[in-house]
Formats: sequence, structure tokens, C-alpha cells
Amino acid sequence: MSKGGSKKVNKVSSSAGETQRFGACLASELIPGSLVCLFGGLGTGKTTLIKGVARRLVGIDPRQVVSPTFTYLSSYRGKIVLHHFDLYRLRDHEDFLERGFDEYFDCEGVCCVEWAEKIEPILPANALKVRIKHLGQNRRELSVEYEESPI
Repeated sequence: MSKGGSKKVNKVSSSAGETQRFGACLASELIPGSLVCLFGGLGTGKTTLIKGVARRLVGIDPRQVVSPTFTYLSSYRGKIVLHHFDLYRLRDHEDFLERGFDEYFDCEGVCCVEWAEKIEPILPANALKVRIKHLGQNRRELSVEYEESPI
């Protein structure tokens, strides 16, 4: 492993099921304190990916995972706690800080943040960034960016 630097992994998903499986694979790499930031427009599959994360990480039925657009945050408890943020209606990172949501970044659970572009200026360097781009009927490009360990 090289000393520091960022890495990127790309995948094309052809279905919601594939996107959920990708989320489950991603979850197998997460540990308490992990922060997963999702970027992408409406309908790109951010919540679908989190359903896979929740199934693997928390052990819940993916149908229980819904986007918390009107409450900003849902927490799912199981083997580990998953905090699922949807910041679609949030103004900006200052609004996020005023609500005290940044305290969740230091919790023992895992945080998944939809619409992370709203708080990008305050994202920690170790945040895992997932960019989802709509490529057409049921096709999505999933790009995962992460900082490689400096060890």
C-alpha cells in the first residue's frame, strides 16, 4: 500500500438489486465511525444503495429503509447503529452545524449521508464519497472515492 493518497473504484449497476448488492459489499468494509457520503441527483439510487448497506450492516429488511427527507435523520439499530441522513431540504453546511448533526460523525455507529454536496465544505478527510450518476434506463455509474491509509 502506498503512503496516503486517494483511491477511486467505479462500477456500473444495471438494476436496483445490483445497486443494493453494491451497498452490501460496501458495508462489509465499514467500521464504527465510518462516514459514507452520497452525491447524486434525484432518483439516482442513493437510498437504494443505503438499503444494501442497512441489510448487511444492521441486519434489517431493506423495505424498512426509507428516505428521511422530512425528518432529515433515521437511525436503524441492529448489530451496529446506522444513522441515515437525507439533506435534500437542508440549506447548507451551516444549517447542518446549527442542528448539531455533525456530532453524529463522532458516534460509534456508521453514518450515511444523502445529498452530501450540501455539507461538502465540512466533510472530514476520511469520508468515503459515493458519486452516483444516472446513465439511462436502470443504469447507474457508482464511483467510490476514499483516502488510502497513510500507514
